[in-house]
Order: sequence, then C-alpha cells, then structure tokens
Amino acid sequence: MNIVKTSDGGKLNIALEGRLDTTTAPELERELKGSLQGVTELSLDLAKLEYLSSAGLRVLLSAQKTMNSQGSMVLHNVNETIMEVFEVTGFIDILTIE
Repeated sequence: MNIVKTSDGGKLNIALEGRLDTTTAPELERELKGSLQGVTELSLDLAKLEYLSSAGLRVLLSAQKTMNSQGSMVLHNVNETIMEVFEVTGFIDILTIE
C-alpha cells in the first residue's frame, strides 16, 4: 500500500493506494497516530484503494473515533468495491462518505 499525505494547517489529506489489509493496516495506523495531533479536518481519498479487509476497517473506525473528539473525517472517491464493503459491514452509517 502507498500512503500519500499532505497537510495544510489543521487539515490533513491522505490518499491510499493498493490494499488496506492485515499486512498494511498497521502502517496506516502508525501514520495516523503520528499525524492527527492538532488536525481538525481529516480527508481520506480512496480512489486508488483496491481492497479493504476487517483490519483496515478497524483502523478507519479508530481514526473516526479520534476525529469525532477533535474535528471531522470524510472519505472521498470511494469506488464501488470499497463501498460494498462499507454497506455490508454497516460502516456506511458510521463514516462520512462523499
């Protein structure tokens, strides 16, 4: 998985490419934990995300919980495959998807 991160003040944009699974989820988790301090707007671009496992869902849920207490989190460019995972798991009701 490739993580492309850009920040602008209290805004953090992260684009994910590849697979977010048990192998790569810890990498994203470390990246988020080290980057969310002082962030009020987290934007995740999932246009190039090909696969999402339960481990990846756990990382997204953890980020959402963190951002609930300090700002907002929005997922952008969610493709059909990933959207289906969100629908089946009920995450569509937990996450903000645009």
